[in-house]
Order: sequence, then structure tokens, then C-alpha cells
Amino acid sequence: MRIALLTLEALAAARAVRRFVAADPERIALIGLSDPFRREAGGALGQTWKRLRVSGPGILPYLFLNFSAPRLAGLLRRPDPADVGATPIRRTAERLGISTIDVPDVNAPAFRERLAASGADLLVTFHFDQILKAETIATPTLGGINVHAGLLPRHRGPVPTIHALLDEPVALGVSIHRLAPRIDAGALLGQVTLPDEPGLTALSAASRLHEAALPALEEALRAVTSGSGDGTALPVLPYRGFPTPGELRQLRAKSRLTAGWRDVRAAWDTPC
Repeated sequence: MRIALLTLEALAAARAVRRFVAADPERIALIGLSDPFRREAGGALGQTWKRLRVSGPGILPYLFLNFSAPRLAGLLRRPDPADVGATPIRRTAERLGISTIDVPDVNAPAFRERLAASGADLLVTFHFDQILKAETIATPTLGGINVHAGLLPRHRGPVPTIHALLDEPVALGVSIHRLAPRIDAGALLGQVTLPDEPGLTALSAASRLHEAALPALEEALRAVTSGSGDGTALPVLPYRGFPTPGELRQLRAKSRLTAGWRDVRAAWDTPC
């Protein structure tokens, strides 16, 4: 089976995605990279303003550490290529002979044509920030699956670890599910839960959950290959978007949104 991998490199999942690619590069037909600051999504200013309107300035440290700090690290250091987790995916793909393209609009005809030409049988979205339409999902013969760092159907939305840490009790987990046009609503293929730990932040939890997803992702791929990968239909619970200022205050009071220098060091060790 050949895979088209769609991702966005950021602190929350970059190391896990890189390990997934390096584990079996022969099966990767194409890597499509999204840019959180792309013009089509409003650029850096437009995206920041969109988040500020919902969450207020308290979200800025989280956004900086997840998206901007790893990019700054990528400008300042060049890791040993043998350290897969610390090497930007584009460099690893070039070394392994994997085609990598930028994806400004995943539903544009130009991307669907490139996807069809790649010979991919299956789409895998792994920390990807664009919503795929039905025609895009249907381009590969086997459709697509997604890695979501939250327990579905409970934690639908773009920042599941934030909501997981707000819940009482905290319930951390990662879900592998079928792609569907409705956000995080496809049939469930597998789940992994992780225990909560003191000092675990939204970003460190996301990073650990994406790493923990790798064995479950491989199991889901085997099920899809064998023809038993339809999954289990889930109820569609309310969508949980970016947090409100009040919710962020709750997280900051518990020191669970970011961890200062610990998250800065993690970003430095994960250049993008």
C-alpha cells in the first residue's frame, strides 16, 4: 500500500511524524506540507487575529511555542541527519527520495491531480490543519485516515489536549479514525489512552500522544490493507474549538498551558 501523508510541522507532532516516515519510507508516495501562515488562511497576521478574537492574548505563548519557535530553531541550527526526530521532514524526505510538496489548498483541483498522479492508495493526515472535502478524500482508492490527539467523540476540534486538560477528570488519549467531510467525525479505527502526569502541558501532552499513536496507526494501516478497516461509527458530539479566555486562565492557574523553558527547549530540539 502506498500512502500520501499530509502534515503540518509543529512542536505538537513533528517528532512522531518524522519517525513514521523514517520507519518505512518505501510506502510513502507523497508528503504534503501545510503552512499555518499561508496566504490562503489569512497569513500570519490574519491567523493570529482570528485566534485572538476567540481566545485573547493568553493563547499567544501556545501558538508561538507550537508554530514559531521550532521555525526559529530551524534557522539557527542544523541537526545531525541521523537524528530523525530533530530533522525537518523536508530534509529527511529529500535524503530518502520522497516527493514533498507544499499544500496551500488541499481541496484545489491541482492538489487532487497531484495526489492521483502519485499513485497513493490511502491518505494519512497527521497533525494537518486543513479540512478535506469528500472529493479529495475519495481520490485515493482506499480513502483516508487521521491521527487525532484526543479521545473521540469527546474531544473534536483543533486543540484536543487543551480541552482534555480542562476536563475533570483529565482524560488523555489519541484516536485513529476514518477521514470524513465532517470534522473528526469518521469511524473509529483505534484509540490509545495515556495517564495524566503532574506538569504535563497542552503541548507536551500532544507530543506524547502523537508518539503513542504510532503503533495504533500501524495497526489501522494493516486493517485497511486487509479490507477490515471500516471502523466503528461514533456519535458526533459538540465541536470544541479554540479555548475562551476564561478556559485559558484555568489552564494557566494550573501551569498546564505551557511550561516556560521546558517547552522552549523542546522547540529548540525539534527544529522545523
